[in-house]
Amino acid sequence: MNIDIKLHKLDLPDDLAFSDKIAIDCEFMGLNVERDRLCLVQISNGNNDAHIVQLDKENYNAPNLKKLLTNKSINKIFHFARADLLFIKKYLKINVENISCSKIASKLARTFSDKHGLKDLIKEFVGIDVSKQLQTSDFGGELSEKQLKYCANDVIYLHKIFENLERILIREKRLELYNNTIKFISTRVDLDLAAFKDDIWSH
Repeated sequence: MNIDIKLHKLDLPDDLAFSDKIAIDCEFMGLNVERDRLCLVQISNGNNDAHIVQLDKENYNAPNLKKLLTNKSINKIFHFARADLLFIKKYLKINVENISCSKIASKLARTFSDKHGLKDLIKEFVGIDVSKQLQTSDFGGELSEKQLKYCANDVIYLHKIFENLERILIREKRLELYNNTIKFISTRVDLDLAAFKDDIWSH
């Protein structure tokens, strides 16, 4: 498969247009939001395309990217939205609007499985066994071709994956439950930022 990968420094170009449904993923220096910075945001229209934004760690001034992420008319498909939204809110200082999450959809739809990672979903719905070897590589400096392809793989399949998950949710009459769960994500991110990591619903 030929993937159209474009690396953008600091921000998205002024003249770049997106569809009303995009896939988004982020890369960080680590998983501690207070210590590890947001490095990359990758975006796909679902046409084997990937736009990768390498952010300025000194000021995170990316007005075009922020405008896209806060556009309520564009649906943004994440996988494990909770983590990406946490870093976006911390470093870009915005709340992303109109969110979908394939991990939450998978956990509600695919109750026959305990494997809800992106690699597992790509294998099931796309039939490709992608490598996650570069998941823990350094995304904070110059990016290799392999790293760029890895970043692209994290977004180019999300449209197809989510469409299949949505069909299962509808078939099993769990779509309303999914939609109501999604509404809680922004609050869950706020709880993470406030250092409430545990399940607040537990006894």
